[in-house]
Amino acid sequence: MREASYREAFELPEGEAYLNCAYLAPQLAVVREAASEALALRATPWRITPGTFFAQAERARELFARLVSGNPEGVALIGAASYGIAVAAGNAEVHPGERVVVLEEQFPSNYYPWLDLVRRREATLHVVGRPEDGDWTEAILGALTPDTAVVAVPNCHWTDGSLVDLVRVGTRAREVGALFVVDATQSLGAMPLDVSEVEPDFLVAAGYKWLLGPYGNGFMYVGERYREGRPLEGNWISRSGSEDFSRLTDYTDEFQPGARRFDAGGRGASVLLPMGNAALEWILSEGVKNIASGIENLTDLVAQKAEQRGFGVAPKRLRARHMLGLKLGLAPPEDLVRRLAEERVYVSVRGSSIRVSPHLYNDERDVERLFTALDGVLPGG
Repeated sequence: MREASYREAFELPEGEAYLNCAYLAPQLAVVREAASEALALRATPWRITPGTFFAQAERARELFARLVSGNPEGVALIGAASYGIAVAAGNAEVHPGERVVVLEEQFPSNYYPWLDLVRRREATLHVVGRPEDGDWTEAILGALTPDTAVVAVPNCHWTDGSLVDLVRVGTRAREVGALFVVDATQSLGAMPLDVSEVEPDFLVAAGYKWLLGPYGNGFMYVGERYREGRPLEGNWISRSGSEDFSRLTDYTDEFQPGARRFDAGGRGASVLLPMGNAALEWILSEGVKNIASGIENLTDLVAQKAEQRGFGVAPKRLRARHMLGLKLGLAPPEDLVRRLAEERVYVSVRGSSIRVSPHLYNDERDVERLFTALDGVLPGG
């Protein structure tokens, strides 16, 4: 696809500088078209056969497996990252006195389940503090002691895009015998990730950010040693033989093979699955490496202009290529997001950072508009 057509692919109107994909991705035209077709099918239920409940799901598994260079047998279909984290917590062996390691200001969906677990197991939640030098990886590695039962981290911090080296953390997690859980919601689709290198026990990703899909569409990759683990719920479609609707009351203890046992109920014949599949197909056709490279050109420009104004920005080696946080020294003004939106410039404030998260639909003009607006809004601007 030619660079000039990316904005059209997302159907973004001219004049909107939307630099906020980490909040909610704009909708691709192909995703809207998939939704229209799925809604038309839903309006004619006599056309929805038992096979319909499985075809889109298996296609989703195949596409997501390609995205993470994994096996479709390891893919479960979930509605939210929190669902996947709850599955991981339900399969974690944590004993009294052991530690679950998370990051300071980690996204709540990857915090609350672990807090609940350590309270029930009389264990300890160890929160790795934000390192002064910005190197999360070294800080995490220093926290992974032999009494660590779980390490649950993102690929990059959701507030500012600061990086975690998942390969190194995963290696150390296996050395100490810890369950390795990754929330890739803020990276997958914009950063290459290979599960054969990272080797997560559980990796989850909501679909409505960098996967460019709808809200309520998500994925989980399960490592081989946990594919016969305990599901979160007892839905019918994950059971062996569920393709035969006439025999659903022939109850069985057997599950569908692989990670299908962890699928969330309600995923069958859904409008969301075709939408999510269309988004994954688009990402795979463009290539994650190409997407990452295109976004990197913009975040490098953002970093350059931010540093010229004295804003704090993490060194390039310690930040993701697709998002970054601008530190002002003081907390951003409470009305910053609203005042920027009045200029039709859209970013988020997360913690103490102005989080800027462009995609291929953005260009240098959007970056210029961001800093022109910031110059007019911030004190001294």
